[in-house]
Amino acid sequence: MTTYIVLLRGINVSGKNKLPMAELRQLLKDAGFKNVQTYIQSGNIVIQSQIGKEEVVHNVCKVIKDRYGYEVPVLVKTIQEWKNAIGNNPFTTVDEKQQYFTFLSQKPSQVTIEIDAKEDEFKLIDEVVYVNAVGGYGTTKLNNNFFENKLKVNATTRNLKTTLKLLELATK
Repeated sequence: MTTYIVLLRGINVSGKNKLPMAELRQLLKDAGFKNVQTYIQSGNIVIQSQIGKEEVVHNVCKVIKDRYGYEVPVLVKTIQEWKNAIGNNPFTTVDEKQQYFTFLSQKPSQVTIEIDAKEDEFKLIDEVVYVNAVGGYGTTKLNNNFFENKLKVNATTRNLKTTLKLLELATK
């Protein structure tokens, strides 16, 4: 049985693309996933399954589409990939409130990006863009939409606290 960390992109607590986590947990259990856990209301899930990553992506997408009628980008990482992402963080010396991990659905073929992001900075390593958002993520130009447009892959961002908490949940 493999433990996966599943990230949903673009879901909300209310309004458009509403996705109640308690209901989603039950739907995923009903779909055969084991030890389903969610963390806060923003699409962070830890599951266990005997199927591979691509099947997990497909099955989670299908559960959401069948129940809620819309499609959501789903990114799935193994515990080792998650640990690698944390270990590769080049911004560990800055305030933790400035550290963000933009997880990519796959390794992009385009890796050169130019932008004047003021004092914010980023570094792409494998399937993660590390962001040092000096003024906070809400004001940076280095957001999901920017990286998706430049790299041509799906992306979703988590702060350092959430990234560490998901590893903790996945390794309990």
